[in-house]
Amino acid sequence: MTYINSKISNHLPKITLSYINDDKAISPFYNNSNEIDNYLDQLKEKKEQYNNEFRKVLYQELFKQYKDLKNNDKQLKQMKSLLDSNTFTVCTGHQLNLFTGPLYFFYKIIDTIKICDQLKLKYPEYNFVPIYWMASEDHDFKEINFFNINKTKFEWNIDSNGPVGRLMTNDLSDVYKKLKSFFKNSKDKNLLSLFKSSYLSNKNLSQSTLSLVHSLFADHGLVIIQPDNKNLKNLFKEILKDEVLNKSSYNKVTKTNNDLKKSLNFSFNPQVNPREINMFYILDDLRERIDYKNNMYHVLNTEISFTKTEIIEEINNFPERFSPNVLLRPLYQEFILPNLSYVGGGSEIAYWLQLKDYFDYQKISFPILSVRSSLMLISEKQQEKCNKLNIKIEDLFKNLDELKLHYLKNSSKIVTDLSVQRQAISNNFKSLYKLAKLTDKSFIGAVKSQEKKQLNGLNNLEKRLIKAEKRKHKDFLDRIEILKKDLFPNDSFQERQLNFSSFFSINKINFLSFLIENIDPFNNSFKVVKY
Repeated sequence: MTYINSKISNHLPKITLSYINDDKAISPFYNNSNEIDNYLDQLKEKKEQYNNEFRKVLYQELFKQYKDLKNNDKQLKQMKSLLDSNTFTVCTGHQLNLFTGPLYFFYKIIDTIKICDQLKLKYPEYNFVPIYWMASEDHDFKEINFFNINKTKFEWNIDSNGPVGRLMTNDLSDVYKKLKSFFKNSKDKNLLSLFKSSYLSNKNLSQSTLSLVHSLFADHGLVIIQPDNKNLKNLFKEILKDEVLNKSSYNKVTKTNNDLKKSLNFSFNPQVNPREINMFYILDDLRERIDYKNNMYHVLNTEISFTKTEIIEEINNFPERFSPNVLLRPLYQEFILPNLSYVGGGSEIAYWLQLKDYFDYQKISFPILSVRSSLMLISEKQQEKCNKLNIKIEDLFKNLDELKLHYLKNSSKIVTDLSVQRQAISNNFKSLYKLAKLTDKSFIGAVKSQEKKQLNGLNNLEKRLIKAEKRKHKDFLDRIEILKKDLFPNDSFQERQLNFSSFFSINKINFLSFLIENIDPFNNSFKVVKY
């Protein structure tokens, strides 16, 4: 395994990079950092703050989800442990991407599982349950309706208006047929069976995702929670009322954003900008923002509206019709779960850092933020190609043009970088500038013009040298380009583009075991893992 410094990999937003590097300017905006020794303090704080009456409701609702699933023994045991005040959770959340979507979905869940495993070793008197929080109320269908296996895209094309978790999955038979045609080898039958049993045997996308993720991670004790649930939202309804009446999240997050701008010595652009009301109104085929105008609460793009009294009554009677947006959802999660840590990607952690003031206002313990693991999987053959081309793994994180120039600089017998000559010209002209100042100031312009002319001429010579060397090394540069595109598909990180199916059926490795062995949730370096 090769560890790449996060500054080289450049896979994290600036504010998240500051967080993992313990930048003091960021410290007021989170609670405890993601070090295993900090979890005991986090646990004590959560234990004091958390309402243990919620445990019974959690158990009941989770039991309804799992009672008919196969291989559910570990989950039933985990759920039962949630009734104990010494049981806590570690949580990650993710969209309901078709067939899990990009690879990093696995990395988030494995981080969550491994944090719990390590916490149990460190604090054996407590229990720790890994949770996957399904983002079943999201509505951006175009973000989740596809997955990529190598260079082939599998896409689900239907009209969608409401929460994606409620979408019927019967239309996915067309995707299954395409997948069946794509997978012709017998070794891929397990993947076909997994897709079929998950999507064609369940009613909607939430149930399908529950079935799929349970099939993959049941043996590791993962518990999946469906938050689009009346009884769970009923626990949260006082905060929903506060949101519509007092615009609390808007006020607190706006203040935090201003504080972040003052604290950080780089330009801060909020990952998420708060709205005055950070909730949606949802029905099976509807998910629209709630807006307050002229003393009325309006569901945008509909005829639905409420007075203040009516919307409070609606929340009391139908809490399931109110869906937190990206800023309010973390509060919902942390309010109902006995949670210690949230595992998220770089952009997720960036918006969590906007929320601590709001958590403090609502008297909810702010969780430890764990930046999910980032991996690039590289085959033995790809590693051999790197060796033959005399390219280090970290070199691959340069853009393609930089990578090619780097190769030429190291491999060409001719000097293609004329920086030394440029510096010599600049040094020579320093004495001419001194002379110009002593004679006639108008002479300075002529000196500048001549210097620019000579530097431009040198730059043109350099370009011609590089072009000639590229022709000479064309075969090697073409190989570099192929390797770069294979490891960074669509000029992006592999983990954001490829589906697990691209690796799952490789005979040499048990994919899940391989990832679990190589992922370390307490190491924030970008990891390159050979398989």
